[in-house]
Amino acid sequence: MKKNILQTGNNTEIKKTQTEAPIISALERFVSNPTKQFHIPAHTKGNCLLDEFKSLINRHGAFLDCTDEFNNIGTLNPATGAIKKAQDLMAEAMNAKRTFFLLNGSSIGNFAIAMTCTKPNSKVLIGRNCHRSALTGLIMTGANPVWLTPEKLDDWSIWGGISPEFIEKKLTLNPDTSLVWITSPTYEGIISDIEKIADICHKKGVILAVDEAHGALWNFSENLPKSALELGADVVVHSMHKTAGSFSQSSMLSLAKNSLVNEHLMEHSLKLLHTTSPSVMLLASLDAARAYLMSEEGQNKINKAIQTTVYIKSKLRNIHNVEILEENQWLKLEPTRVYFKIRGLKGRKIENLLKLNYNIEIEASTDYGVLALCNIGTREEDVSCLINAIREIANEKYEDLSYLENCKFMPLLEPQIIMSPQKAFYHEQEIIPTQEAVGRICAELIAECPPGIFILAPGELIKKEHLPYLENYKTLSVLK
Repeated sequence: MKKNILQTGNNTEIKKTQTEAPIISALERFVSNPTKQFHIPAHTKGNCLLDEFKSLINRHGAFLDCTDEFNNIGTLNPATGAIKKAQDLMAEAMNAKRTFFLLNGSSIGNFAIAMTCTKPNSKVLIGRNCHRSALTGLIMTGANPVWLTPEKLDDWSIWGGISPEFIEKKLTLNPDTSLVWITSPTYEGIISDIEKIADICHKKGVILAVDEAHGALWNFSENLPKSALELGADVVVHSMHKTAGSFSQSSMLSLAKNSLVNEHLMEHSLKLLHTTSPSVMLLASLDAARAYLMSEEGQNKINKAIQTTVYIKSKLRNIHNVEILEENQWLKLEPTRVYFKIRGLKGRKIENLLKLNYNIEIEASTDYGVLALCNIGTREEDVSCLINAIREIANEKYEDLSYLENCKFMPLLEPQIIMSPQKAFYHEQEIIPTQEAVGRICAELIAECPPGIFILAPGELIKKEHLPYLENYKTLSVLK
């Protein structure tokens, strides 16, 4: 007979440990010492929420944590009742034929795209800078990626856009392609020419999917770029929580009005993938975000975010040693993010200095640069703090000394594919020290998140060039 753990050892100590709530304690520290936020989620600690929603949360937070089907709210899969009406209103706002609410972020949308638009051994032209969830979808379905390597901006240590000419060339070489799948904007905000790419795809009868996770605001303002939905893409995912003010994990997938994607199969795929106990709180946050962004206050907040970005860039241009990624005739950028670098410092060093010395948290850092988001909830006083902090850092003499700051984070590498991702994933594996992995075939998907762009995919050869990106990994899974 098993002994009750509370009846063994030091009872008092065990009972005390079991009544601790580490996450609650961490949240209490977070609330008592809030950072200046230039990262997701866009509502920025509740600064931009629909008043009715904020009031409900404050009064009935736990009460609202129910699931669909009960309390006459409707169901998510298939959508009925208030949930269906909210999805229909979102589709209207997005100028889409159909919009599906997503829980578990845009990742589940990418899974559904793979399940709906690919089959075992089908060929997919996909950007190498895709999110790891897109490749996970291909592992699930057994489709084979043909990698589209975007332009490299080596001076910035980031991927650029994918040109229509490159996609046309790849489609000519791979006429049996079933899907073209690209990311636009990129994590740092670089936009590809979706209109031309869509025209090329549709002339060949190929579906175009766009991961527009970081462009969720675009359909809500004429002062922002046109969404891929308006430019000819067939299916698009949007991370509403990243830039449009809903709660974390809440996203959406939309089908264009003239989409080549089978609507009913997409709905069925999402039904298979989604939880059967969806959070009504997260669904409500999507509904509230749309209503807020369509309001006069929401429109003002969007315009303010754009103006804030312009203002920050104007100030950074005048700081010695600071360089900003700027839009030009060859480079189109998302208007609510600032990607910059400080000469002589690596991105991780800048990120650490901002956090430790100024209590400022930015979205992410790359090998050379730093990404700051100007959200709809960004506060003016925080903007001043960011600019002053960057000025002080740029005028000091720092050295990159820490272990983490010498790691590489953005994998701008060409893959050497030995076998399909699915075959490698299910192949017999072993775990070995990372330093012994050169020359072996990778069995796992390795990606730093954010931004979730993978360093190695299952079935790819591990090279010496990968090692600087793998310093945080003591071991790797490889094929036997």
